[in-house]
Amino acid sequence: AAGEAQCLSYAGCNFLRQRLVLSTLSGRPLKIRKIRAKEEDPGLRDFEASFIRLIDKVTNGSRIEINQTGTTLYYQPGLLYGGSLEHDCSPSRSIGYYLESLLCLAPFMKHPLKIVLRGVTNDQVDPSVDVLKATALPLLKKFGIDGESLEIKINRRGMPPKGGGEILFACPVRKVLQPVQFTDPGKIKRIRGTAYSVRVSPQMANRMVESARSILNKFLPDIYIYTDHMKGVSSGKSPGFGMCLTAETINGTILSAELASNPQGQGAAVLPEELGQNCAKLLLEEVYRGGCVDSTNQSLALLLMTLGQRDVSKVLLGPLSPYTIEFLRHLRSFFQIMFKIETKTPEEEHMGGEKVLMTCVGVGFSNLSKTIR
Repeated sequence: AAGEAQCLSYAGCNFLRQRLVLSTLSGRPLKIRKIRAKEEDPGLRDFEASFIRLIDKVTNGSRIEINQTGTTLYYQPGLLYGGSLEHDCSPSRSIGYYLESLLCLAPFMKHPLKIVLRGVTNDQVDPSVDVLKATALPLLKKFGIDGESLEIKINRRGMPPKGGGEILFACPVRKVLQPVQFTDPGKIKRIRGTAYSVRVSPQMANRMVESARSILNKFLPDIYIYTDHMKGVSSGKSPGFGMCLTAETINGTILSAELASNPQGQGAAVLPEELGQNCAKLLLEEVYRGGCVDSTNQSLALLLMTLGQRDVSKVLLGPLSPYTIEFLRHLRSFFQIMFKIETKTPEEEHMGGEKVLMTCVGVGFSNLSKTIR
């Protein structure tokens, strides 16, 4: 009965990843009912089922029960185990969908995680592998998770609908996280980026670079955009192209933006020039929103603050995304932690949009699966 009392209950298919990740870290079992119960095709989708299998792979002793229609899921978390793994992601969502959650879990494994993920590397829905490599890894380092073994490597690119990409993600384990005071984003000093093209003319990448530079050169001189043209086996199974840009500040804040072309056979064809310009505008939009963490990694930063030592952490963020707001509610349910949220108007900060200063005292989470030697 004691176990049942702790079990958290939710309805609906939204925020499935958040709930499973927090359940795994906090050790609290979870039941989700009415997953797409009213739709013609009820229950879990293939990418969600694939995500649940991935969670099962990285943990040891998890209990997962799904009813026949797939509309109810019961999950009792096991210990985070890690080790060397492989996983084929569902091509209906990109690898970023899976990788975002692995970034939250990897530092707390028993053995350092080294995993090969296969599927779509860049699409229009989830953060691409490039963006997570450029923004999430430096963020992990701020919390003391670093070392030579922290890396994301793109072996092959895969565009939707067929995918065919492959990446390697490796992360060391940590006993405790250090608290951070990260409140001054600083001025932007340089812009870096990657324009990639697979199974289309290599010229596409150069056209994207030129059009992006035509906008960004008005703001600062230090811009370097790599072109990445993968050939043969390493170019996946579908054609496409896209761009990922990052702006880096003097204090080590990294803001990112990205765009990818429409999947083969879906929607109108996109001109590389338009895509390059739109990507540059998106980056400027992200710079305007500002903060010390870009909008894709807000929830990762808040999670690492929550799991820090019993000490105060502060991070200045741009406007909170709806995903982040829901994440804060989940943090309260799973870890009983509340953030102090102060809004900073553009007048106080002299720049960009409204910012929020997030402050919390860590729960003093220590990696239980890591034995003290």
